[in-house]
Amino acid sequence: MKFSYFYDRAVARKGEKEVQERLPKLAPVGWLEQQSDAFFLAEITRGIFRAGFVWRIIDAKWPGFEEAFSGFVPLYWQQVPPERLEQLADDQRIVRNWQKIETVPVNARMIVEASESHGSFGKFLAQWPSADQFGLLQHFKEHGARLAGATPQFFLRRIGWDGFILSSDVVTALRNHRLLEASPTSKKGLQQAQHWFNQWHDETGLPYSHLSRIVSLTIDARAAERPTKKV
Repeated sequence: MKFSYFYDRAVARKGEKEVQERLPKLAPVGWLEQQSDAFFLAEITRGIFRAGFVWRIIDAKWPGFEEAFSGFVPLYWQQVPPERLEQLADDQRIVRNWQKIETVPVNARMIVEASESHGSFGKFLAQWPSADQFGLLQHFKEHGARLAGATPQFFLRRIGWDGFILSSDVVTALRNHRLLEASPTSKKGLQQAQHWFNQWHDETGLPYSHLSRIVSLTIDARAAERPTKKV
């Protein structure tokens, strides 16, 4: 299926100016490699605490998170004493969700291991091709904690890594045209989505994040939520 169909549909709904204004910003060349490993652990943790919660509350409390987690230095958190985690469970500066707190050492180890083999976690991410986002998401799922589903996709988008997000609108658009048959959280579903985004990237030369956003703009979320009228 040609991507021009989705682009024309998005423009018809939103207008070309709004479509262009809503395209995600990509990290400049070399920017990811310049960021500290602590930056990435912080952003991963922010995404985990946002999941299933009101994002603005997490963002408003984030300075407290930074203080409570002492700047998110992975080398420290990968081997943090258990009592330090227990203290955080009573720390009013953060959202005291124990299951999410205990992800930090696991994800810190994932970052440290990648940093040891590539020089930094930023270099690890920068060398991973967008054409294999599926592989990167599998790496997160296998080596990290609570890094499945949309959480790692939104993390990658926030830091400017070029990838797609299988948001509800994107999933609806793909399913409407029988381009996605499996669950978007399954290996098969992710591989199907990767196939189409790779094909559209080759066809258009557009970044994956732009392709993803344009597809999402073809769906009227309000209309999709309305019950079908019985005749």
